[in-house]
Amino acid sequence: MNAPDVLRALLVVIIIAMALLAVFYLRRRQLAWWQYCAWGFLALMVPVLGPFLVISLRPGGRPTERRAAALRRAHPRGLGRVI
Repeated sequence: MNAPDVLRALLVVIIIAMALLAVFYLRRRQLAWWQYCAWGFLALMVPVLGPFLVISLRPGGRPTERRAAALRRAHPRGLGRVI
């Protein structure tokens, strides 16, 4: 195996790893199913920039915001700031 073949193989592995990173990131976000499909499509169709765009644009709400809202509703006097 010569150097160009090794570099191509590494490029493919890195592109797949970045796409998986974007998909796992999207899995934790609060999105409708069609938003998840659209952002996932962007991450897969734009292999090099897509995952960076998905993570940097932060679609949907944070999971911690949902937990904090649920805790505030459950607690009778409120909890103030919840992280």
